[in-house]
Amino acid sequence: MRRKSVAARNTLADKLARIGVLRDEDLVLHLPLRYEDHTRIVPLRDVRVDETMQTEGIVKSAEIQYRPRRQFVCLIRDERSDASLVLRFFSFYPSHQKSLKPGARVRVFGDVRAGYFGPEVVHPQFRVVADDEALPEQLTPVYPTTAGLSQDALRKLTARALIADVARTEETLPDELVRRRGLWKFADAVRFLHAPPPRLNALTQRALDARTHPAWTRLKFDELLAQQLSLKAHRKARASRRAPVLRGNGTLTKSLLERVPFKLTRAQERVWREIAHDLRRAMPMQRLLQGDVGSGKTIVAALAALQAIESGKQVAFMAPTEILAEQHLRKLHGWLSDVGVEIAWLSGSLPAKKRRKAIEALASGEAPFAIGTHALFQEGVAMPRLGLAIVDEQHRFGVAQRLALRDKGVAEAHQLMMSATPIPRTLAMTFYADLDVSMLDEMPPGRTPVTTRLVSQKRRAEMIEWVGKACRERAAAPSQGANSPLTGDSAAAQGATVGGRQGRQVYWVCPLIEESEKLELQTAVALHAELTQAFAASGIAVGLLHGRMKPDEKAATMDAFVRGELQVLVATTVIEVGVDVPNASIMVIEHAERFGLAQLHQLRGRIGRGAAESTCVLLFEEPLTYTAKQRLKVIYETTDGFEIARQDLVIRGPGEFLGARQSGMPLLRFADLERDVALIEQARDAADALLQSDPAAAAKHLDRWLGGKQAFIKA
Repeated sequence: MRRKSVAARNTLADKLARIGVLRDEDLVLHLPLRYEDHTRIVPLRDVRVDETMQTEGIVKSAEIQYRPRRQFVCLIRDERSDASLVLRFFSFYPSHQKSLKPGARVRVFGDVRAGYFGPEVVHPQFRVVADDEALPEQLTPVYPTTAGLSQDALRKLTARALIADVARTEETLPDELVRRRGLWKFADAVRFLHAPPPRLNALTQRALDARTHPAWTRLKFDELLAQQLSLKAHRKARASRRAPVLRGNGTLTKSLLERVPFKLTRAQERVWREIAHDLRRAMPMQRLLQGDVGSGKTIVAALAALQAIESGKQVAFMAPTEILAEQHLRKLHGWLSDVGVEIAWLSGSLPAKKRRKAIEALASGEAPFAIGTHALFQEGVAMPRLGLAIVDEQHRFGVAQRLALRDKGVAEAHQLMMSATPIPRTLAMTFYADLDVSMLDEMPPGRTPVTTRLVSQKRRAEMIEWVGKACRERAAAPSQGANSPLTGDSAAAQGATVGGRQGRQVYWVCPLIEESEKLELQTAVALHAELTQAFAASGIAVGLLHGRMKPDEKAATMDAFVRGELQVLVATTVIEVGVDVPNASIMVIEHAERFGLAQLHQLRGRIGRGAAESTCVLLFEEPLTYTAKQRLKVIYETTDGFEIARQDLVIRGPGEFLGARQSGMPLLRFADLERDVALIEQARDAADALLQSDPAAAAKHLDRWLGGKQAFIKA
C-alpha cells in the first residue's frame, strides 16, 4: 500500500515537472491560460449555435452508435420546454455510460455547433448534479497542463499551495518600489489571477482576457525583473572570472590589412577596436558581433583571431554547417596563408588520417587556428592554449555546445559570437542583455541594391525563359522587356529590369532535396534535371549543391560556380550564409512561402555583391496562408535587416532568434516583447537599483522565479 502511494506521488511529480512545476512555489506562478464562466446557466431553449455556454438538462436517451464511426450519443431535454441538446463523444469510457443514464440531471459546458438533429456539443465538460445545486461564484481558471493531469487536480493543487504557506505569496520587492511603479501587491495579483472575483464588469473581463489587467502587469513586471536580475548576475559572475590577456603586437594584423584588396569601413574599424579592447582585459569577453548580410563580419573575426595568435594563444572558429565552415576556411586560408598562420580543419566527414593529423597539430600547438563544425568540441580534441572561441551564427548552437568549446582551453577563453540575423531592440534588452554587442551598421562599398519581385508559380515557364535569356545575353544597359515575367498585371511584379552583363549567374534555391510525400514542393534534384534539359540547347551549365553531397563534391561544385563554369546553381539552403560570388546577380527562391523571413533575407544577401544590377525572385504557390502573405509582404517591401527582424518577431515570436540559447531558462511566459516594451525598460532600470540598494531582496526575487533553473542560463 505504501509502495503504491509513493509511486502515485512520483507519477504526479513527473507530470508536474513536465509543465515546469518543480516546487510548490512554482504552482503559485503557474497561471491560467484563460477562464471559463461556470457562474451562470443558460436555459436549453436559449442555447445558440457558435457560442460557448453552460446549460443543464435531464438525460432522455444515451446510446452507442456506429455510423459513421463508433460514438456515444446522449440527448438532454429541458423539463419546462421541448428544447434539447445532443452531447456527442467520439472518445469515451464506461464511466460516461454509467454517469449519463436516462433520468440523470447533467450540467454541461462547451462550444455549441449545428448538428444534424439540432444544436450539439462535441466532447463537452459535464457532471451529474442534484436539483438546484449551487453554481460557482468565480470564473473557473483553465491552466496549461499535460496528459494525465486534469484541470480539477491542478485547481486543487494550486488552491492548496496558495494557502498552505504565506511565504509563497509574500512580497519580495521593497514597498517603495511597488508604490513608485504603481504595482499591485504580489499576493493580491496572484490570488486575483487564480480566482477572479464574481460578477466582473465587461471592461475588467476584457482586461483579464487580454492580459492588460493590473494583476497581469504585476506578474509580467516580476518576470521581466527576474530575467534582468539573472542576466546582470551572470555578467557580474563573468567579471570575477579570469581569461588570458591578449595584447598582441600588431605584426600579423598589420600584415593582413596590407594584403587584403579592400579598406576597412568605419564600422569595421570601430568594432575591431571594441573587440581588441576586450581581448586585452583579463575578464572573459562575451561579445556578440551582429551585422546584416555582407557587412564584413569575417574580416573583423580574422583580426580578432590574429590578435590572439600574436599573443601566443590558439583560436577556434566554429560554424553550424559544414558548407559554411568550408566557406570560412577558404576565405581565411586565402587571407592568412600569406601571413604564415597554419589552419587546422576539423569536420565530421574528415577522413580518419586527416582528422588525426589535425588533432595532433592542435594538441601540440603547432596549429594556432582551428576552423570547423561541432567536431571542434568533441571528445579527443584538445586546444591547450585556446584563448579565443569564435562562433558564427551562434543562435544555431546550444548552450552545452558553446560551453564545451569554450572549456577546451586550460584557462577560460574569450568568446566572440557572430550573427547575420539582426536582433530586435526588445530581444536585445531581454535575452541578450548580458552580452556586449557590437554592430556593423555600414555596408562595404561595391554592394548594389537588390530588387525583390514576387512571381506566381503559374508563370514558371516564363521565369525559366527569362533566366535563360539573362544568362545568354549581354545587355549593357538595363532594359525592361515586355515579355518578362517580372512585368505585367501583378503590382508586386512590376518595374523589374532584365539585363546585365554577359554570363550573369543565378542561384535557384529549393526547400527540399528529394521528393516528399507530404509536401509537393519543387525539389533540388528534380529542378536540376528540369533546368538542365531546358537550358541544354543554349549551352548553359547547371550545377547542383545540397547538404547530403560529399565534401569534395560540394567543394568542386562551388569552385566551378565561382570560376564561372556553371551559370545556374540549383541549391538547397546550404548557400544561405557564407557564400560569396560577386558575379551572381539573380536569386530565384522556389516556394518562398515556405521559408522564414530570416532565411529569405539571408538568401537574398547572397546577391548584390558585384556591379551588375541584382534581382531576387520569390516564386510562390497559391493560395497563400495569412502568415505567408505577411512574410512575403515584409520581404518585398524592405531590405532593412532590423525592420525584417522586428516584423519576424511579431509574426513568429522570439524562439527562432534565440535558438537553443536559453537551455535551462524558459522563454518569457507572461510578458510580450512587442506589447510590453515599457515594462521591459522599467524592469531593466529596477534591476540595477535593486542590486545596488537591496541585494537580499534581489536574491529572494530570483529564487521565487528561477529557483534551481539558473545553472545553464547563459553561455
